Amino acid sequence: MSRPKNDTFLRALLRQPTEYTPVWLMRQAGRYLPEYCETRKRAGSFLQLCKSPAMACEVTLQPLARYDLDAAILFSDILTVPDAMGLGLYFAEGEGPRFERPLREEWEIRNLFAPDPHVELQYVMDAVAEIRRALDGSVPLIGFSGSPWTLACYMVEGGSSDDYRKVKSMAYSRPDLMHHILSVTADAVVKYLNAQIEAGAQAVMVFDSWGGVLSEAAYKEFSLPYLERVVSGLIRERDGERVPSIVFTKGGGLWLESIAGIGSDAVGLDWTIDIGRARRLVGDKVALQGNLDPNVLFAPPEVVAAETRKVIDAFGAHPGHVFNLGHGISQFTPPENVAVMVDTAHEHSRIVRAQG
Repeated sequence: MSRPKNDTFLRALLRQPTEYTPVWLMRQAGRYLPEYCETRKRAGSFLQLCKSPAMACEVTLQPLARYDLDAAILFSDILTVPDAMGLGLYFAEGEGPRFERPLREEWEIRNLFAPDPHVELQYVMDAVAEIRRALDGSVPLIGFSGSPWTLACYMVEGGSSDDYRKVKSMAYSRPDLMHHILSVTADAVVKYLNAQIEAGAQAVMVFDSWGGVLSEAAYKEFSLPYLERVVSGLIRERDGERVPSIVFTKGGGLWLESIAGIGSDAVGLDWTIDIGRARRLVGDKVALQGNLDPNVLFAPPEVVAAETRKVIDAFGAHPGHVFNLGHGISQFTPPENVAVMVDTAHEHSRIVRAQG
């Protein structure tokens, strides 16, 4: 695993000095790009797009052709893991992801298994390998997974939810079953991420998108320990190169210090916490990733540039910052505003470092 020509993102994750702040975007390959929409139409469906290594590679590279980004992220979906567990993932028009067989009965939960990523999920590994070849050492490739808690939310609810009533009811009334789901899912996530690393991913990220719906006590019982278990099970070095890890709990700013203590190299922040305050709270324990509000990108270009500079200024000239949005980019985002944000983050961070 040779180091990419542009390794700024990897160095920032390891809190090493960089000439500027590296930038990538959560959901950077997506519906805000007309070229993505064209490829998705050709694929016939979102799942077909995910399951075709050639097309997954094509859409992974599209934002890199348009913007001066410092990393690529594998194009896939967090729900490929529960799909491989036999829950029957499908996408209903206008409804988002659904499962044919959500976990409701005790026997279904007891029968849950961690799939072999080289059998049920080989198409993802093939995509990772193909993307690495196509990148040809230009920028690093990020692999990813959902967190055990976030995957469990979908697995129990049967899809997305407004109130998480089913999964929270199970957590409070049958914590034994909830912990069983989380334990099996944590094992599945570790195997899945390690297989991505072996296929060529140079950093990995765990998305705990729904961790923030929990109370503090519930988060520290049902999400945080399983995030820690995943991080501790990851391959940390491959072919002599460190493979950094990032964890991101949306709504997790309240528990930032606890999250920073689980052993990951970096913590992703949503837009609700000031990144300067976050850095003061964690010191040099972890790198921080974030955290522009994605809706800033709907403002005029000069506002996008000003808000981007505010994030860079708040973090300061210290090492260990990866610029990103505080959540995934909206499908309605004007593509030209993304260019303003990326270029401003690069240019302004060079100035801040020079003054530093």
